Amino acid sequence: MMKATFNVIDIVVSEIPAAIAFYARLGLEFTVDDAYPDHAGCDLPNGLHVMLDTEKFRGSSQTRGWTRPSGDPRTFLAFQFEDPAGVDAKYAELTEAGYTGVQEPWDAFWGMRYATVVDPDGNGVDLYCPLASK
Repeated sequence: MMKATFNVIDIVVSEIPAAIAFYARLGLEFTVDDAYPDHAGCDLPNGLHVMLDTEKFRGSSQTRGWTRPSGDPRTFLAFQFEDPAGVDAKYAELTEAGYTGVQEPWDAFWGMRYATVVDPDGNGVDLYCPLASK
C-alpha cells in the first residue's frame, strides 16, 4: 500500500494581499505566483508548504462546485511561542491591528498559555506556548 505524505496546507481566502498581511505578522513570508495572482505559497523550514488560494481560484479551477463555508471555523492553525509573554504580545498586536480576537490569552488546563484569533476570512489561528512545570 502506498503511504501518503502530508506536506501542504491550503488556506482559501477572499483576498491574497489581506491574507499575506495577516500571516506576515506571524512570521510567514508568502510569494505570489506570477502566473496565477490568485495563488501564493510559503515554504516552512520543517518542509511544510502553506498555500493561499482565493475563493475564485479554488471554486473555478480546483474544486468545481466549492462554496464558502459559513459559521465557526472547523480548522485552526497553531503558532507556538517561546513564552507566555510572546503569546500575550502577539494577541495584543493582532487585536490592536483590527483582527478579531476569539479567546483572550489564558492558562489552559492542559498546561499551555493559549489565545485564539481569526484571520481576515474567519479561519481560526491559535497562539500558544507550553507553561513551565510546577
